[in-house]
Amino acid sequence: MDLKVPIKIADELSDEVITSTGLLDLASGEIHRVTYDDYDVSVEGLPVDSEDYEFTSGILSNNGKDVEFGIQVNKTTGQYSVTPNELLEIKTRAAALFAGLSGKDLLASVEAKNGRSGKAH
Repeated sequence: MDLKVPIKIADELSDEVITSTGLLDLASGEIHRVTYDDYDVSVEGLPVDSEDYEFTSGILSNNGKDVEFGIQVNKTTGQYSVTPNELLEIKTRAAALFAGLSGKDLLASVEAKNGRSGKAH
């Protein structure tokens, strides 16, 4: 299943925030198609390479509700991604916030779709 959701990205520097958008792959945690707002990477370089780079965060929004999360940036490739633990947290919080589901409800739904019952066999 190919499920990519649009997110907002903020690269925090000491004195400025560089904003962009991207697509978070909910299966792998990779972030694709990062497009910077009013920032030219070819001229200024990746925000992560700046001496005053501090951290990167993301926001997943739906109907005025937001889920904020941490983003890792690979300094070698410039690839944005979230860790597996962060990805699970995003899915759980997003389900609870956007759909009114609890973590248990979400897990039961995923297990049902995968043909698992959560009970030991």
